Amino acid sequence: MNIVVLVKQVPDTATERKLAPEDNTLDRAASDGVINELDEYAIEEALLLKEKHGGEVTVLTMGPDQATESIRKALSMGADKAVHVNDEALHGSDALQTAYALSQALGTLEFDIVVLGSESTDARTGLVGAALAEYLELPQLTLAGKVEVDGSSVTVQRQTDYGYDVVEAKLPAVVSVVEKINEPRYPSFKLIMQAKKKPVEKLTVSDAGIEQDKVGLANAATETVDFAPAPPRPAGTVVKDEGDGGTKAAEFLAEKKFV
Repeated sequence: MNIVVLVKQVPDTATERKLAPEDNTLDRAASDGVINELDEYAIEEALLLKEKHGGEVTVLTMGPDQATESIRKALSMGADKAVHVNDEALHGSDALQTAYALSQALGTLEFDIVVLGSESTDARTGLVGAALAEYLELPQLTLAGKVEVDGSSVTVQRQTDYGYDVVEAKLPAVVSVVEKINEPRYPSFKLIMQAKKKPVEKLTVSDAGIEQDKVGLANAATETVDFAPAPPRPAGTVVKDEGDGGTKAAEFLAEKKFV
């Protein structure tokens, strides 16, 4: 089975994230880059499918040079090889353009199933999986909390507000996963060393067959018109207990309509 897992490098959520004032796009140099958290679950699910059904796992990433760090992390978890789509022409691409570019890159690969996280922590649009399936003209199975492959079909338990739905489709298909699906493994020292020797293919826009007038900030369907820093948090309210602390606390909660 040929499994492709999509991985995105995003700013670390533990650090302050900023936009670049010159073009209102994400300033990726302002904070450390890490693998998008939900994509780690996608990597783990891809590895579990490989362990059960055989085959290989290919990591596909679209991003600037520093995304190489996340690629190596994915390879050290156990993926077999990687493809890195890296071209300045892609800068500023929105979710729909990203899905288009990834669909073109996938056209250079053989795959039975594409696995990705249901959203990224930097944009949180949740659009890429669905748009990717549309571009590829393949079934999409979203919000998967469990994935099972049987021959030429895939079945998932799709997470819902009331539990889950069971959804089935023929392969090849695109599957997006949620964080409850598994527990991502930690890379062993042996795998970390092996990852340094695993192949990473680099593709430009031209290599992947991506039309330049369909990607990039100037051609995006969406734009950030303006932004401002979040205001500082106001000082908290201090309640001194002079025998009536409970009453003051209750009055404060009532004022804020918590009780």
